[in-house]
Amino acid sequence: MRLALDLADRAAIDGEVPVGAVVIRDGAVIATSANTMRTANDPTAHAEIVAIRAAAEALAQPRLDGCDLWVTLEPCAMCAGAIAHARIARVYYAAADPKGGAVEHGPHFFTQPTCHHRPEVYAGIGAEEAALQLRAFFAERR
Repeated sequence: MRLALDLADRAAIDGEVPVGAVVIRDGAVIATSANTMRTANDPTAHAEIVAIRAAAEALAQPRLDGCDLWVTLEPCAMCAGAIAHARIARVYYAAADPKGGAVEHGPHFFTQPTCHHRPEVYAGIGAEEAALQLRAFFAERR
């Protein structure tokens, strides 16, 4: 999670919402990313999506079986869908997102009967630091 939090810090410096993501398999970092929506002019460029794409490319396969995703904010519905399609084994996230999250909030994506893959989910790891990053980022913009 430390690496994901550091990526989130760098995203904030670039004017992006501070979210970082890391894909790991067998203890090795496969891909990293931060939000790049603004810099890429891409509404789908959430940290999780960009990291999943990079991991799939690095492994030369569309499924990320056995991979873990570490992310600093609870995934939204779009990212939860990508996680399920990629067959990510475990998701570790820091801060909960009551407004836009889709794992323990909103649609509870992974508990829906239409969700074809349910990763193990571990919440709250590094939550305080991730929440501070987000609050500081948005406080500067208000």
